[in-house]
Amino acid sequence: MARFIIEGGNPLTGELSPQGAKNEALQVICATLLTSQKITISNIPEISDVLKLIEILRSLGTVIERPAKGVFTFQSDHIRIDHLKSAQFFAQAGSLRGSLMIVGPMLARFGIGIIPQPGGDKIGRRRLDTHFRGFEALGAKFIFDELESSYRVEAKQLKGCYMLLDEASVTGTANLLMAATLASGTTTIYNAACEPYLQQLCKMLNSMGADIRGVGSNLLTINGVTSLTGCNHVLLPDMIEVGSFIGLAAMTASEITIKNVGFDQLGIIPESFRRFGIQMELKGDDLHIPSQDHYEIESFIDGSILTVADAPWPGLTPDLLSIFLVIATQARGSVLIHQKMFESRLFFVDRLIDMGAKIILCDPHRATVIGLDKSHPLRGIRMSSPDIRAGVALLIAALSATGKSTIDYIEQIDRGYENIDLRLNAIGAKIRRE
Repeated sequence: MARFIIEGGNPLTGELSPQGAKNEALQVICATLLTSQKITISNIPEISDVLKLIEILRSLGTVIERPAKGVFTFQSDHIRIDHLKSAQFFAQAGSLRGSLMIVGPMLARFGIGIIPQPGGDKIGRRRLDTHFRGFEALGAKFIFDELESSYRVEAKQLKGCYMLLDEASVTGTANLLMAATLASGTTTIYNAACEPYLQQLCKMLNSMGADIRGVGSNLLTINGVTSLTGCNHVLLPDMIEVGSFIGLAAMTASEITIKNVGFDQLGIIPESFRRFGIQMELKGDDLHIPSQDHYEIESFIDGSILTVADAPWPGLTPDLLSIFLVIATQARGSVLIHQKMFESRLFFVDRLIDMGAKIILCDPHRATVIGLDKSHPLRGIRMSSPDIRAGVALLIAALSATGKSTIDYIEQIDRGYENIDLRLNAIGAKIRRE
């Protein structure tokens, strides 16, 4: 087990470049299973979750090469179907929730998909009904093996249909979208997720010869084709990392320029930070965050305290609520953070309370933060990282705190952020990895 030792209270200065989008990477890597031809994907973040998925595909028989950092080629022309039943596959896939998106491409191209109960962040119940009910609507037979806790779908030929998703699940939409590209006839997916990751997946699939319409909306129409070809694809910058860096600048009163942020794909993220009083300036596609000694949270026009809640895109992504909660601890004013989509994602606030933050955890979904206006800095403590996003939020808190902090179990942070300690140390942070 690794840990970070952080000396807090040091303002940072310099430039940071966001990595490629983690969530997009997991989707488009799975999509390479839809064709026997070579696919090249660039700007892939070399983080543990993504590298795990690459190893899963390699064990299935995909030939994978790395001609340059962040650039990988995939050719799935000799897939070992029987490997889906192996102990090695169950061990690999069971440790990564993103492996679930293998099922759609495998089902569409080979007529079978098997997956163990997937792992991932422990942030509450994350049901799989949307995926498997959708596969059944496409004509697949679903089998749950209680003894092995595995899910299996089979179909000789998927058939297009109309489906209304019971939730706008990002991974569910991606899985069903990939399956539908090779189904016979037309598939209509209503209440589809429409995050930039999904739009990028659609763009890649269309460049491979798929016929997907309604990209960017919650109504997707997929006209099935008989086969797909290879392509070249470039990942977007990771909007969660961009938001994390904005929060870092605010908490540490630092002057940071975030390079090539893909501003047009950030949606309401910049405006949401501005509602916390955080200044920023767009220079080309770079986002400049000036040093601020204070920032003040807006109130609603009737004078009541601001509520910040997650919502399906184009609403605010739930992956950034941990960052907003942390920066609120040193703001002027108060805010209610409402995490609607996951019931265990706010439980890391007890670490912030131990650091001196004023937070009332109302219930598993809501926390009221009373800002300290930087009159009382947080203090360094020893803590552990419960999940990817909370881990980075705690790292930001530690960098702003007085004294030394220790964050255990940083493998969680490494799952989503590539060499975060080295990149932040380059602009003045004091983080030591043990």
